Amino acid sequence: MDTPVLSVIIPAYNEGPVLTITTEHLQTVLSEANIFYEILFVDDGSTDDTWQQIESLAKKDTRIVGVKLSRNFGKESAMLAGLEHATGSACALMDCDMQHPPSTLVEMYNVWKSGNVDVVEGVKQSRGKESLIYKGFSNLFYYLIERTGKIKLRDASDFQLLDRRVVDIIIRLPERQRFFRALSSWVGFNRKEIFFTVEPRASGTSKFNFYTSTKYALNNITSFSSAPLQIVTITGTIFFILSIVLGIQTLVLWISGEAIEGFTTVILLLLIIGAMIMFSMGIMGYFIGKIYEETKYRPPYLVETSVNQKKTQS
Repeated sequence: MDTPVLSVIIPAYNEGPVLTITTEHLQTVLSEANIFYEILFVDDGSTDDTWQQIESLAKKDTRIVGVKLSRNFGKESAMLAGLEHATGSACALMDCDMQHPPSTLVEMYNVWKSGNVDVVEGVKQSRGKESLIYKGFSNLFYYLIERTGKIKLRDASDFQLLDRRVVDIIIRLPERQRFFRALSSWVGFNRKEIFFTVEPRASGTSKFNFYTSTKYALNNITSFSSAPLQIVTITGTIFFILSIVLGIQTLVLWISGEAIEGFTTVILLLLIIGAMIMFSMGIMGYFIGKIYEETKYRPPYLVETSVNQKKTQS
């Protein structure tokens, strides 16, 4: 067979210490399951020896494909690059740090192979070791996405296996600000969930800190929902009602001849209203910035070089 049945796509950013471990484990598990495969690493602008490791592994096995991006474009862009360069009849995305168990990948493949399933989703049965603050923000993020985007993502992950027709549809979607987990749910098709337990990292630490996680959450919420804009409308409505109430109160006091006091209250109201106006302008400005990014039509990533690449990009 010239074309692999399964393409395993692994975005990698400064993952040099774990590449060999991950590759060897995957090769063993997939070979034992008699799965014809390719392992496609996408180096997302790493500053360590990640690309050198990928090249070394690719020289030993032609089933290992490497794509090096010209700089760090982010995980979403790296996953898109993997999907666009993969050649398999099914494509699976997983992390490089071994927190997504290869044994679960085989289970997902068998579900897809049995037929009538287009998307096999890995759902976290246990999230592993996470701080209470991180869990709290994660739950808030998924709650907002579910409420605004009408898509169930709680305990979801990027650990998914997609049939080729789903991959082709996701690739053809025109937007550049992408959120893979939401898009893979938005396309629909026949789906099945496979539960897995998040394993400890094979080496190193997570590349996501509080800043990057917050930026990731804001970017994805605004990319997939216009709900934050409704905050402006709701806030404006609330202050409009309050202004009517205060206006009526002021007129009643004036007609009754009572002195109108409350200079401090007026100042506080001006400060509150001014802050809300600036907050509302900030939300609208953020969305305008997203529109600006979309209308520039810049590619979501650029490829610097590749190794063992089988699929030519048009």
